[in-house]
Amino acid sequence: MMAGPPKFRRRKADRPGEIVEAALAVFAEKGFAAARLDEIAARAGVSKGALYLYFATKEELFRAVVEQAIAPNILAVRAMIAAHPGPIGDLLRLVPDRIAALLDTLPVGGVVKMVIGEAGNFPELARVWHDRLVAQALGAMTDALAAAQARGEVRPGDPRMYALQLIAPLLVGVIWRETFVPVGAPAFDLPALARQHVETMLRGLLTEEART
Repeated sequence: MMAGPPKFRRRKADRPGEIVEAALAVFAEKGFAAARLDEIAARAGVSKGALYLYFATKEELFRAVVEQAIAPNILAVRAMIAAHPGPIGDLLRLVPDRIAALLDTLPVGGVVKMVIGEAGNFPELARVWHDRLVAQALGAMTDALAAAQARGEVRPGDPRMYALQLIAPLLVGVIWRETFVPVGAPAFDLPALARQHVETMLRGLLTEEART
């Protein structure tokens, strides 16, 4: 029986992913300016010097968090949207629920709050977040809604604005959870919020033919 690779080699290969996972947690908890590389290294179980072997700056580490920990989930949602064969109503019931589940699974809410709060001092955070995540999700929804308009399922209107209307309540819900829940405000159930909003919006979005 052939032995596997030595344990220390497997550990070394795992280090970049462990650092990214630790960085995601620290960014969500502390924000970008207050996040310290030595704390991230400690959570990942590596020295600060070892962290610098993989990531030269905190900005580079943030980009890795977006690319490795979050973007694959958004790209999976985009692929689902592009491949969906059915009516737009069925698709719109799926997508916000998937995004809400992502927001409940990963500490994305804390990073959203960080990007919004610190974009003025660190515009690169907002640029990376927009280009790799927001633009991907919004663009896919816009394309799907425009195609549904061409099929006669969706009323006339700017499809990009319709896409933002669909996603906006989840963003507000995340900001509420990260800002007000810690000081005692009741939380909202994000998947339930997504489902209720979609059902409400579909009544005004779909044409008469699409609703029959």
